[in-house]
Amino acid sequence: MIANTELKTYPSPADPAGAVHENDTADSQLQRATDGVLVHEQSTRDISYDAMPENIEAVDYHLPQADGGPAAWRFLFAAFMVEAFQWGFALSYGVFQNYYSVNEPFQGNRNIPVIGTLATGMFYLGSPVMTPLIRRWPQWQRQMVWLGWAMTILSLVAASFANSVRLLIASQGVTYSIGVTIMFFPIVSMLNEWFVIKRGLAFGIMCAATGLSGTVMPFVLAALLEKYGYATTLRAFAVVLAVFTGPCLPLIKGRLPASHSSIDRKTDLSFFNRPLFYFFAISVLFQGLGFFYPLLYLPSYANSLGYSPSIGALLLALVSLAQVVGQIGSGWLSDKRVSVQTLAFILPCLSCVATMTLWGLGRSLAPLVVFSLIYGVFGGGYVVLWAKMGQELGDDPTIGLVTFGIFAFLKGVGNVITGPISAKLLLPNTSVGKYGLEKYEWIVSYCGISMFACAMVMVVLCIYGYLRKG
Repeated sequence: MIANTELKTYPSPADPAGAVHENDTADSQLQRATDGVLVHEQSTRDISYDAMPENIEAVDYHLPQADGGPAAWRFLFAAFMVEAFQWGFALSYGVFQNYYSVNEPFQGNRNIPVIGTLATGMFYLGSPVMTPLIRRWPQWQRQMVWLGWAMTILSLVAASFANSVRLLIASQGVTYSIGVTIMFFPIVSMLNEWFVIKRGLAFGIMCAATGLSGTVMPFVLAALLEKYGYATTLRAFAVVLAVFTGPCLPLIKGRLPASHSSIDRKTDLSFFNRPLFYFFAISVLFQGLGFFYPLLYLPSYANSLGYSPSIGALLLALVSLAQVVGQIGSGWLSDKRVSVQTLAFILPCLSCVATMTLWGLGRSLAPLVVFSLIYGVFGGGYVVLWAKMGQELGDDPTIGLVTFGIFAFLKGVGNVITGPISAKLLLPNTSVGKYGLEKYEWIVSYCGISMFACAMVMVVLCIYGYLRKG
């Protein structure tokens, strides 16, 4: 006999977790979104174990509040800090690339850009590996975060002793990226548990950390490299990671009870049969194919106009600062009954217009500054929509994790092929009087066309939906 306990009931096959019902309220969506866990408090009745169905087990805890409450906001703060420091460092590799290219013992090595490509690209391309691991062993998510954290710190210490580009690739490139990947995907999985109705806003706040750190970190790293060299800078930043993100790790924990078996968590994969998923995936792919070009070529574009390297760094800082506004704003709007399809059309459409006009026709600093701000808001804000796209396909948190992994992989494809494609698009001559300064004409055009294609996918989706209703 048991009394004064809670009961955890798993959903029947007729009503799978995450299923979307007509006339849903926000509360009913929130209840189903807790991974199929329905908690009832039994206060007055005694229940015999012999009479209990097989799908009921006794538990002794309450689920903490979702979409608010101290625990949820503590988790989001910790995720923000990890994003700002661990991921922000990876995205600041351009500063190291400039240093390595002109200083011994790495000067002139043609493989230096490979370090940065691996540091960011492996994160995106690693999603097909991490997603099934988290689904199968959800009880190890917190340990994955600690392991990834330790790998990022140790990789920087190892890189500080490197005396060849090959060792930098292995440490600062491969090992650091694997550490970030192992850290980040469990955090995304847990964020989907903590935030349901406000998931877009929460995801936007977390992603905005990268933009915020991007306005400061490159300048700090550049100053440290110039004064102390790469070895001391890498060791100092390893200490910074330990001091600023280590105390946050105890706050990173899931809201839902983790399974204590190694049996794969059941995920409703029926979204693979829905055309909506493929429209979203194609849109993400087009956006990824064009997104990285301004981040790579704005500094050299400004240099071709006669501006100093510090102006190029300033333009990238403005992009990062504008991303903070764009990502938080996009997340907030996606939670406030603005459909994700509408936002997935508007954001790349405005990015396309800004790219083809302000960047392509830019002959002075003013239009480049305006372009950096607009592109940061609308181009940088698009990634936040991934969370709501996943929620459109089902409220089960594991669906959000699977779709996030797929979208990250698709963006990773764009990240990896950016270098080879840009090498073919970049022209040898510079002419200030021509579109894109002639040298960057096809770079600008390719970026704008990719953003236009991304927006047009949503137009085709609307037409498809209209024809189906008709």
